[in-house]
Amino acid sequence: MSVTARPPAPGREGTGRLWLGLVGTGSAWVLLYLLNERLWPVLLGDWLGLDLTGRAGESLAFFFYDTVKIMLLLVGLIFVVGMARTTLSPERVRDVLAGRGLLVGLVLAALLGAVTPFCSCSSIPLFIGFVAAGVPLSITLSFLIASPLINEVAVVMLGGTFGWGVTAVYVVAGLVLAIAAGWVFSRFDLDRWVEPFVFSTPVAALSAEGGSPTLAARIGAARAETRDIVGKVWPYVLVGVGLGALIHGWVPADFFARYAGADNPFAVVVATVAGIPLYANAAGVIPLAEALWVKGVALGTVMAFMMSVVALSIPSLVMLRRVLRMPLLSLFTAIIAVGIVVVGLLLNLVT
Repeated sequence: MSVTARPPAPGREGTGRLWLGLVGTGSAWVLLYLLNERLWPVLLGDWLGLDLTGRAGESLAFFFYDTVKIMLLLVGLIFVVGMARTTLSPERVRDVLAGRGLLVGLVLAALLGAVTPFCSCSSIPLFIGFVAAGVPLSITLSFLIASPLINEVAVVMLGGTFGWGVTAVYVVAGLVLAIAAGWVFSRFDLDRWVEPFVFSTPVAALSAEGGSPTLAARIGAARAETRDIVGKVWPYVLVGVGLGALIHGWVPADFFARYAGADNPFAVVVATVAGIPLYANAAGVIPLAEALWVKGVALGTVMAFMMSVVALSIPSLVMLRRVLRMPLLSLFTAIIAVGIVVVGLLLNLVT
């Protein structure tokens, strides 16, 4: 879809109504986002009488909650990013993250990922926006790795569970992994492995026209881009969250204590591979990590398991498949898995 014509510039009163509509829509979005977490226990537990402490009820509640959360994030973040991009050309966006050199761009992307409190699935809307804005894929992928690995809640929980020294090591390891992986990605020609619709969005067409678009044109382009991208991605969201719901709450702690113990030289590899099918954010996996650590699993093995769960979950890979072709998705998985194994082995050597 392309934007070829703009509506007449509205007067001051018309512009005021547009801003009022944006504020009202944004307020409704915030209200829905806040109500989402409280809605499903009431609807499924109180009204329908499901046992939400059982595995089936817990999985069902997880599916509805996470689906609504991610769809709200998709709609809200893609629209906001689209609105912002109507005043920023792709070249200006590239200048901010990539114009100062690859290393600086990778560091900025990793730090931005560290301060955005999203899980791997929830960070994908921002990832799509960055790709559509023309940010180099190596830098965008660095953000995608850092965002689920490190966030404020996880840092606080890690500090209270493992101590602040271990937490600092984890944060540094996560940032180094994101930056190093981004550098490896920069050695490849990645654009050919991204689905074409990401680059040819209505906002990109509006930016290419030049000049200063009106508020009505900006809203129209952002709305059209949101509709186009969400329309292409939503089936993958349902499949991804559905997979996560099926395995939610079925984490085999005894299995890891048995097969990823200190006496197994391949413990880090086992923990990394075993974490991929699971689905949780960094804060959600910390209680399990603590249980493994208490049972004698080495610290590096525990950290490798945590990183694998939050950075390489199958649901997020399923969603990414809608925007990344299989060669890039396979490369992404392989590079991150190898990086996680290296981090785990090094931590086991020094602790």
